[in-house]
Amino acid sequence: MYFIDSRFHGNDSRDILSVMSESLYRKYRPQKFDEVIGQEKVVSVLEQAIKDKTIAHAYLFAGSRGTGKTSIARIFAREIGCAPHDIYEMDAASNRSVDDARELRDGVSVVPLTSPYKVYIIDEAHMLTKEAFNTLLKTLEEPPKHVIFVFATTELEKVPETIYSRCQTFIFETPTAETLREAILKVAKKEKYSIEKESAELIARVARGSYRDAYGALQKVMTVSVDKKLTAEEVASVLGSPKGQFARIISKSIVLGTVDLGLSALKDARNDNVNAKLLVESILDIIRASLAIKVSPKGHSVITESLSPEDLAVAEEIEKTAGDRLTPAVLVRMLEIALLSEKINDPFVALEVILFERVG
Repeated sequence: MYFIDSRFHGNDSRDILSVMSESLYRKYRPQKFDEVIGQEKVVSVLEQAIKDKTIAHAYLFAGSRGTGKTSIARIFAREIGCAPHDIYEMDAASNRSVDDARELRDGVSVVPLTSPYKVYIIDEAHMLTKEAFNTLLKTLEEPPKHVIFVFATTELEKVPETIYSRCQTFIFETPTAETLREAILKVAKKEKYSIEKESAELIARVARGSYRDAYGALQKVMTVSVDKKLTAEEVASVLGSPKGQFARIISKSIVLGTVDLGLSALKDARNDNVNAKLLVESILDIIRASLAIKVSPKGHSVITESLSPEDLAVAEEIEKTAGDRLTPAVLVRMLEIALLSEKINDPFVALEVILFERVG
C-alpha cells in the first residue's frame, strides 16, 4: 500500500487498456523485490545499496510504459523503512507547473513523520516544465538528508541534463514477447482460466512490451469469456490481435515476392477483423529482425529478443532464403508503409501496395 499526497493527485489520463487493467494489474503488482519480473539488474543494485547503506538522494528510472518503474519505486521506499504516509507521489503529467514544483520543494524541508526518509516519486517526470525543473534543481543540489527523489520517465531524452546528472539512473528493460507471454499464462492460471499458448502470444502482441497493457488486455478477454477458456479465436476476436500466422506469411511474401500467398493472408486478416495497425507493426518487427540477423549474425539478439520464438523462426527462415531480396531498402519501404497505414482509412491497402511492388 502507498500514500498519494492529494496535493499532487491529478486527473488520470491513462488509455482504456490501462483503466481496464486496474484490477488485475493492481492485484499482481509486485509488493516485494523478489516478486519483480524482468528487472533483475535494477533490483540487484537497489538491494545492494540498501544493504551497504549507500542510498542515493535521487534516482531516475527510465523505460517504456508498464515496465514497473513506479512499482519498484514504491517497493524501494518501503524497503528503506518508509511508512505509507512518508511516501509521496506526484503525477507530473497533470501537476507540471512551477507552482506545483514550489509546493513540492517547500514540503521537502519538513521532516518525515515516523520514517527515516521521505520519498517523492515523480511519475512522467519529463512532463515538468523547464521552470518546474529549475525550481527543483536547488533541492537536488543540496537535498535534506531525509529526502529521496525517484523520477520515473518514459522519455529520458526530455529530462534536462541538469537533472539527469544529479540522479543515479536506471534503464528499465522492455519485456520480451516470451516474457510477457509467460506472465500472461501465469496470471490466467491463478485466475483459474484455461488459456492456450497462442492466446497468450496474441495478448502479448497487443501489449507491445507493457505488463500493464498485457494484464489489461487479458482482463478484457476474461470479461467476455463465458466458459473461462480463452482460445486464440476468442482473443483475436475481442482484441483484433492478428494471429501470428498472418504476420509471418505476409512478411515472407513481402521479402520473397510470393504475392498470391500474401494477398490471401491479407484477405483472411481483413475478414477476421484484425487490427491492421497491429498487423503492420508485427510484420515490421519480423522484417526488421530478418535484416538484423543478416547484417549482424552475432549482435542481432538486441533486436530479435523481443520476438516470440515462432516469429524469430520465421525471421531466420527469411534471412536464409531471401538472398539479395532482403535489403535495407525493403525495411525502409516497410517503414514508409507503416507511416502510410496511419494516414489512410484502410491500412490494409498500404500492405497491398508493398505486396504489389514485390511482384517479380
